[in-house]
Amino acid sequence: MAYVLGLSHFPNQQIQIDSCDPVPTFMSRKWQGYQTNKQPLQMHNVNPHLAVSGGDRYKYSRRPIIPFLQQVPPDVLLQTTRVDPTMPPPEQQQSRPPTPLTWTVGCQTMYRESEAQTEPYTPEYVTEKGTVPELLTLASLSYTRGLPAGLAEVEMIERAREKRAWEKTLPPVDDVSQLSKRRAMMEELERKEWVIREREIEKLQQVRLQVLKQILEKREEDNNNTNTERLNAIWSKKQVAKDSKFKKMRTENIKSLRKLAAEREKVEGKLSRRNVVSDYSSFASQVYAPQTRVGVFLDRGSELYNVKNRYLNTYEGLLELENSLPDYVTQPRIKLPNLIAGKGGAKKRFEKRLKELDDTAELIKLEKEKQFEVPAPPRFLQKVVRPPPRPPTPSVETPSEEDERRELAVIFLQQLLRGRAIQNMMQEGKEKRMELIDELRSTEALKPEAEKLNRTPRRLHVLFNENNA
Repeated sequence: MAYVLGLSHFPNQQIQIDSCDPVPTFMSRKWQGYQTNKQPLQMHNVNPHLAVSGGDRYKYSRRPIIPFLQQVPPDVLLQTTRVDPTMPPPEQQQSRPPTPLTWTVGCQTMYRESEAQTEPYTPEYVTEKGTVPELLTLASLSYTRGLPAGLAEVEMIERAREKRAWEKTLPPVDDVSQLSKRRAMMEELERKEWVIREREIEKLQQVRLQVLKQILEKREEDNNNTNTERLNAIWSKKQVAKDSKFKKMRTENIKSLRKLAAEREKVEGKLSRRNVVSDYSSFASQVYAPQTRVGVFLDRGSELYNVKNRYLNTYEGLLELENSLPDYVTQPRIKLPNLIAGKGGAKKRFEKRLKELDDTAELIKLEKEKQFEVPAPPRFLQKVVRPPPRPPTPSVETPSEEDERRELAVIFLQQLLRGRAIQNMMQEGKEKRMELIDELRSTEALKPEAEKLNRTPRRLHVLFNENNA
């Protein structure tokens, strides 16, 4: 994050430049390198308008080749020059305003905000003639647009490599004898590329469908939440209205009951005076326990009499109070009496009381068991229950043989009449719908001819395909 104070009397920082000569004072300025290195630095013909940055920056820096260094300083030291040999001559130098002693600059910290994040820096490059690095094939990719590379980008790079390898195997264009082979290979490659494009399109469609599904689900969820909140708000309002109405009805009911009770006391029209003695003798009267609806509030201002103590109202006060108490209050100690046999009657009384309790518990247990016991029946005195007498068996008179024959004849005659009636109904329906029956018969008769006509074009089509093949 860049920050600039911008105060003239309190700048961010102050920079002071000191002159520094990188060449030692005992080295001669006339040395031009080894005899083999006969190409001096061409620094005097530098274009002053060209910025010393970018891809040509290496031309402006050179490491001097020093043949030897004297370990012992010489006795005679020459005067150092004040002229920088790397600077162009005075006639080619451009005049520029003097550098100020102080100026305001921007500073960037290690921590960035998302709004200040920029794309990574891509330096310039220079390639040799006749060479195309494989890395330059990815020049179309940029940060957040394919970089850093994911699975899809890796697949694209692999396909590009395969395509470049395939292009090397193609026959030359000027070879007429292999034009058909070249065309077939290119058609096959185009077919593969179309298959890959169709897969990518299907993937994109699936992603879009998934996104659309998520959007629809979110919209449905938001609608449901909105409807639920609206219903809850309506229900809350209705509930508050119902409670207020019930409270009003209850108040009116109580008021009506009080009026009826007051009117019932005045049925005879006699007015009774107040009995002061009975009022003060009864603690349930209005003197001791007045009713709030009359206008008397006994607990009004009762908060003024509440005890406000720091030791009871704050946690720190409770801790101080607990620490001020002795140990026997928070940690009670119980000391049992010494029950020694033969000395004192404490142990005897304890044993006697324990025995009485055991006997009482045993009696209670026996009484409970007696309540649930079933009395045993007498062993020899048992009542013999006789079964009820069977009812008489019903009987049916046997019909005569003539009656049976008559009944069978009547049944057979009924069957004949019903069958004949059904045949007459079928015949009438057939005569009414004779036209429809004739139409259906004519349609069924024409079906074989139609099937023959349908088969003929199909057979001709099959023969035509076989001849073409």
